[in-house]
Amino acid sequence: MNVDVNGPKIMFRIPVAGGIPVTETIVNMWAIMVVIVALCIWLSRGLKMRPTSKKQIVAEKLVTMLYDLVENTMGKRNLHFAPYIGTLFTISIFGSLSSLVGLRPYTADLSVTLAWALVTFMMIQTLTIKNRGVGGWLRGFVEPVPFLLPLNIVSEVASPISMSFRHFGNIAAGMVITSLLYGALAGLSSVVLGLISHTIASIPIFQLGVPAVLSVYFDLFTSFLQAYIISMLTMVYVAGATE
Repeated sequence: MNVDVNGPKIMFRIPVAGGIPVTETIVNMWAIMVVIVALCIWLSRGLKMRPTSKKQIVAEKLVTMLYDLVENTMGKRNLHFAPYIGTLFTISIFGSLSSLVGLRPYTADLSVTLAWALVTFMMIQTLTIKNRGVGGWLRGFVEPVPFLLPLNIVSEVASPISMSFRHFGNIAAGMVITSLLYGALAGLSSVVLGLISHTIASIPIFQLGVPAVLSVYFDLFTSFLQAYIISMLTMVYVAGATE
């Protein structure tokens, strides 16, 4: 059984500063971004004041659902964050579902989810300072009592770490488990069919059916769930910083 559960492969190197490695995470993410941009352009073409096409109805429904979710979670005053939340959810779900077309999901790379979490973390700190001032921001670390300062600092730093590891861990674990299952079923096929005839021993017949059922959970349910969770956590943290 030969199973590859290594990290993203280096696709090529940019001949600058000794060679900058470009991994399949970067390549796949740029490919998905091109798909998302093309989809947005297609959905936004030929819009009318009164929708007459199914395409415009679907596009307006998606936008309405997004703004309703942001308003219900963050309040009406924070509706201007809807584009950011929508972008975060879209890039997450498309990245995780890219495994369905044979690509390695870039959400299984910690550097990607950590970068998203750090952007949210910097946004939270900036909004807190903007709304409360530097003094209010610093006072928040010693509230309600000063001896909680170390715990408050750890809690603040742990937020982006937990967000990134939760998303990365679930997608990466699903990818590893699926790879191990494929390898195990291939080995089982070789053993069972080898008892019948050596000419058909290489046919991975047991890979049919079982991985597809598992894929429904890891590729569909988990992908949507993790995209929803990281979006909800972002909205909750950002809304707290704007109070």
